[in-house]
Amino acid sequence: MKRIIMVAMTIMILIQPLTILAEEPDLGLNGKSAILIERDTGEILYQNNSNEQLPPASMTKLMTLLLIAEAIDQEKITLTDSVMVSEYAASMGGSQIFLEPSEEMSVEDLLKAVAVASANDASVALAEYIYGSEQAFVQAMNEKAKELNLTDTKFNNTTGLPTEDHYSSAYDMAMIARALLRYDFITDYTSIYEDYLRKGTEDEFWLVNTNRLVKFYPGVDGLKTGFTNEAKYCLTATAVKNDMRLIAVVMGAESAKERNASISRLLDYGFSQYQHQKIYDLHEPVTDIKILKGKVDQVPVITDDALSVLTKKGVDLSQLETKIKINKHLVAPVEAGEVIGSLELHLNGELINEVDLISGQLVERANLWQLMIDSSKRILNLGV
Repeated sequence: MKRIIMVAMTIMILIQPLTILAEEPDLGLNGKSAILIERDTGEILYQNNSNEQLPPASMTKLMTLLLIAEAIDQEKITLTDSVMVSEYAASMGGSQIFLEPSEEMSVEDLLKAVAVASANDASVALAEYIYGSEQAFVQAMNEKAKELNLTDTKFNNTTGLPTEDHYSSAYDMAMIARALLRYDFITDYTSIYEDYLRKGTEDEFWLVNTNRLVKFYPGVDGLKTGFTNEAKYCLTATAVKNDMRLIAVVMGAESAKERNASISRLLDYGFSQYQHQKIYDLHEPVTDIKILKGKVDQVPVITDDALSVLTKKGVDLSQLETKIKINKHLVAPVEAGEVIGSLELHLNGELINEVDLISGQLVERANLWQLMIDSSKRILNLGV
C-alpha cells in the first residue's frame, strides 16, 4: 500500500458513508425495517425500509448510553461517583432494578444496569445526575441526534417507554450505535451476560442480559434490545469477526425468536460476503506538523476515527493508497482534538473513505519573549 502526503490549504470534510450494495439479497428477515453496516467505514451492506420512522422502545437507551459515555470520557462524571436516586427515577415502570428513593448507587453499577438489564430507573437516575433533570437530558439527546445528522429521530424520554412523538429508524439507530462504539469501554458492559447488583445484601439483584445473542452468537458484544406492544421486538446488535465490526438493526419483529434469527442472518451475511482491512486505528499518530507562534514548534497529527477499507470478498486491495491533506499554515493556539486536515483512502485511484485528522495535543500561543527568540533563530538559520 502506498502512502502519499499532500499539504493543502483547505481542510477536507468527512464524506457521507456510501452503500456498496448492488442489490438487496433475500435474507428472509422478520420485521418492519432492518439495516446492516460496517462500523469503521459506515458502509451499508443491507437495508430494508431503513428510514421508516418507528417506535424504538428501549433501543432509545443507545442514545442515553452515548451521552453517559461522553460524560465519562470528558470526565464530567466518574464510574465511582455515588448517585442518589430521586423519587421520580425510582417510580419508573417496565424493566428496572427496583431502585428506592434516596438509595445511593455508583455510576458504574447504574451503567451496568442500563447496558445489561435495560433498567429504566437507572437510566433516569443517570440522566438526572448528569444534566439535572430528565427533560434537560432529553434535550441533549435530540441535540446529539441533530449533530449526527439524524433526520428520522425524536426522543421524548431516556427510556423508550411508550409516549407520543417518540420515534427513530433503523438507519438512525445504526448511526447512534456507530457513535457509541467509539467508546471502547461500552462493550465491557453490553457484553456482560449475567451479573449482580447489591451483591451480598438482602436486596441483591440478578442482572441477565436482555440481548441473548451475547451468549449464543460468537462475537456479539452488544448492544441494545427493545420491546413494547407498539414497537414489537427490536434489537441493535454488534459483533466482531476477523477484526471487522458489524452493526445490525431489526425493528418491529413479531417475536424475540424471529428478531434474534433476523439479526443472526444479517451478521452471517455480512461476515460471509465482505472483507475488511484496517489502515489506521482511532487516534493513531499519522505524522507531525510544524506550528507557528506556539510554545512548541510542532504538533502530532492523529486520526479522529479509524480508517478502513471494506469490499466484497475477493477484491484486490494491492492498489490501496492514503493521502494526507493538512493545513500548512497552522498557527497557535491549537486545541487538542481540533481538526487540522484529512486522511483519504484511495483504491485504484478512487476515493473510498476519509477521516478527519486532528491535533494530538493542546498547543498554547508563545509569549512575546518566546516569539522574539524564535524569530532570532529563524534569522540566524537563514544567514541574515
